[in-house]
Amino acid sequence: MPFLQWLEALPLSVWIREGNSFWGYPTILFLHTLGLGFLAGLSVAMDMRILGVASSLPLIPFARFYPLMWIGFWVNATSGVLLLAADATTKAINATFWVKMGFTLVAVLLLFYLRRRFFKDPLLDSKLIPGKGKAIAVLSLVCWTGAIIAGRLMAYLGPVAGLPGQTNHF
Repeated sequence: MPFLQWLEALPLSVWIREGNSFWGYPTILFLHTLGLGFLAGLSVAMDMRILGVASSLPLIPFARFYPLMWIGFWVNATSGVLLLAADATTKAINATFWVKMGFTLVAVLLLFYLRRRFFKDPLLDSKLIPGKGKAIAVLSLVCWTGAIIAGRLMAYLGPVAGLPGQTNHF
């Protein structure tokens, strides 16, 4: 907890949390949402194609979206660290935050797996996607959905920012 208190007391953290600047919390939260849109949105599009949606589109060109997804990942990681630092003593002890991180970690690992296992095959579009690939796509969809829901629920479950000892409950 002393580390979290130190992190939260940094001038940058205080500015993000308490500053009246549009460039603080609102912009960082917007960037976090934008990064998630690129990362999860493109991943969901790819997962849906693997599952057979828009099957007339070739799957191999979806690999070109990986650089955009990684840009989204780094925007999300950077903005997420800043948002965490601004309210570290609340977010880091919130179980919902760790559920979000778990879902996100698995979803990102699945992106690596899909790229390595399926997108390296030049004949990908000329054969059926194996059941394992479809299962990975479904698991990825579940993970991104879980991460997004858990992220939103952080505002409604667990410790209340700025009110020590207060906890949100359904």
